[in-house]
Amino acid sequence: MITTPLELRVNGEDVAEQVEPRTSLADFLRDRLRLTGTHLGCEMGVCGACLVILDGAPVHGCLVLAVQAAGRDVQTIEGMSETGLIADLQTAFHERNALQCGYCTPGMMMTAHTLLSTDPDPDRDTIRQALSGNYCRCTGYEAIVDAIATTAARRREAAAA
Repeated sequence: MITTPLELRVNGEDVAEQVEPRTSLADFLRDRLRLTGTHLGCEMGVCGACLVILDGAPVHGCLVLAVQAAGRDVQTIEGMSETGLIADLQTAFHERNALQCGYCTPGMMMTAHTLLSTDPDPDRDTIRQALSGNYCRCTGYEAIVDAIATTAARRREAAAA
C-alpha cells in the first residue's frame, strides 16, 4: 500500500496522517478521524450528505481527495456544533421538526450555514435554491426551509436589538 503524508487543519486542530492517495476527504474524516457526521450517500456529489466546509466553501467530501485538502482548513458538522456556530440552526431544526431520520441533516446544516453567512435575509425561493444540492427523503423540505427562514429572522432580530 502506497501512502503519502497529509497535513491539514480540521475543526481548528492540526492533523498529520499518512493516507492512500485515492482516499476521499469524506472517507478520511470518517475512517481516520472518526468524524462520522460527514455522511456518505450517493458518493457522486449529488445528495449533499458529505458536505464539509473547505477553506470557507462547501464541498462534497466524496469528490475531494484527502490529499487535495493538504495545507487547507476543513470544518465538519462536529466542529461547527462544538463551537456553537450553528446552535441556533440546530434549535430551529428541532423546533420546526426538520430532523426526522437525520441522515441528511449535517449536509443541510452546512448548506444553511453557508447560505446565511452570505445572505442573512434569504427568501424562501433562495433557501430552496440553496438546498437544491441536498436530498432529503423524509421531511419534504418545507420543515427545513422553515427552520432556515426562522434562523435568519431570529438572527436579524438579534442584530437589530
